[in-house]
Amino acid sequence: MNLVAPALLLSLAVGCGALSAPPSPNSRRDFIEGSISSAIGVGATSAFPALANGESSALQSKPTPLSLPPIGLGAWAWGDSVFWGYDKKNDDDLREVFDYALSKNLAFFDTAELYGFGRSEQLLGDFRKQACSTKEENDNVIIASKFAALPWRTKREDVVKACEASVKRLGQPIDLYQIHFPNAWSNEEYWDGLGDAYDKGLVKAVGVSNYGVDAVRACHAKLAERGIKLASNQIQMSLLYRWPLENGLLDTCKELDVKVLSYSPLALGFLTRKYSSSNLPSGPRAKIGKQLYEDEDGAFENLQTLMKEIAGKHNTQVSQVALNWAIAKGTTPIPGARTLKQAKQNLATLEWTLSKEEEKALDDASSKVTGFITPDKNPFPRKDKDTGLTMYDS
Repeated sequence: MNLVAPALLLSLAVGCGALSAPPSPNSRRDFIEGSISSAIGVGATSAFPALANGESSALQSKPTPLSLPPIGLGAWAWGDSVFWGYDKKNDDDLREVFDYALSKNLAFFDTAELYGFGRSEQLLGDFRKQACSTKEENDNVIIASKFAALPWRTKREDVVKACEASVKRLGQPIDLYQIHFPNAWSNEEYWDGLGDAYDKGLVKAVGVSNYGVDAVRACHAKLAERGIKLASNQIQMSLLYRWPLENGLLDTCKELDVKVLSYSPLALGFLTRKYSSSNLPSGPRAKIGKQLYEDEDGAFENLQTLMKEIAGKHNTQVSQVALNWAIAKGTTPIPGARTLKQAKQNLATLEWTLSKEEEKALDDASSKVTGFITPDKNPFPRKDKDTGLTMYDS
């Protein structure tokens, strides 16, 4: 089972009260919209009335091309109490992560309106305001956020409204605004909404997430009709989840000059050497670990041994081997970081690189591993029911 997307959906379900008495579709919608807004003091009306009225605003300055560092930090855990056990008392730890990344000129953070129902965005906005006293410092912070393609959101205006609320929490226009996941319908409406947010100056660049080959091509073409570039596609990819390499998705993004952000590059922690056959993680991940270590050929343990050897050669951490592999494939990995130690370890990945021989050895070893999650276990809709377009493939 793919735990990344279901975990996010579980957080959403708990927030909706779906684990108790199931509310009506309208009350679910109102609850989520209200939770995301009221949690950080955004009213139900547009966060930027001046924009709605067509008046001039600093937010309507012309967006600039997207430029990203080779690695970022994921901020899902920054506010999510359901899956990650977020506690406000740990905000100082998160601030340390932010300040360290900024000091290294690697302050690229990926968040979303669903992460803590806006809390992650609010924290990032507050930290940037507190830490950046000059325009140069402010410009060195890059924040990507995401629109939740929830079933009841079916109009382009929904994207703009959600984007305005995210901008309100973040305190300024968003560097990269993405569709978080495909819906079973209304996907073209979302692309129109991305274009509208871009034209309003709410965002500097637009992207998608969890989109397959056909969906990337279609969205790229749709935005191009308005002279807008599809900047990125955020997808799951790691040494244990190689599907985008094998089904043409990575090649398609390269062909279209769409940057690839790779989430879960450490494969739920299995690429960190933290676990072993005798020390499995708790919860649902234990089943995955058992499958990996029960492989008759010992393929996963062989991969772990190889990664340890490479890490030893470079006097570094095993996790950095996994992140450097993702970078070598032309992607920008965005591992999560909740502590200064994690941030330092992740960002130190850039202090060395894999040789071509090491990369090939990792390719050969990882291609033999079975037992990890597969695309068919992911809950994202495969097709748009209205258009028949294949939305998700890996």
